[in-house]
Amino acid sequence: MHAQQISIFLENKAGRLAEVTGILAGAGVNIRALALADTSDFGVLRLIVDDNHKAENALKQGGFTVSKTDVVAVEVDDRPGGLHHILDLLQNAGINVEYMYAFVQHSGANAVMIFRFDQPDEALKVLGADGLKVIEGHRLYTM
Repeated sequence: MHAQQISIFLENKAGRLAEVTGILAGAGVNIRALALADTSDFGVLRLIVDDNHKAENALKQGGFTVSKTDVVAVEVDDRPGGLHHILDLLQNAGINVEYMYAFVQHSGANAVMIFRFDQPDEALKVLGADGLKVIEGHRLYTM
């Protein structure tokens, strides 16, 4: 029930992000969600795309360092406290959220969040035991 994101390491300078999006556009890859974290010297762009293989190949050919990471996509009740409920469950189970970011669209009446956990398999058990919906990668990439 994991999904995969691709991570691209970027120099923190003007135009590098546009290079990535240009390469992906040229390869016909659609970005579904993204998060960008930076330091003074470099950034990490994390992406959910509709075709990981095509994106990874195009970016590597463009000279970028690319890696794949397992993440978990979870439907979150789109109401006050919806995200808190999930984070509280994880905290009570001793599971750390390393990072998270929002998906670009709703899935029905719920929002979708992408999570990276320190214990992803345990997190899946906790989420499933509470009846929370985890979205499989193949569905996530086409939303």
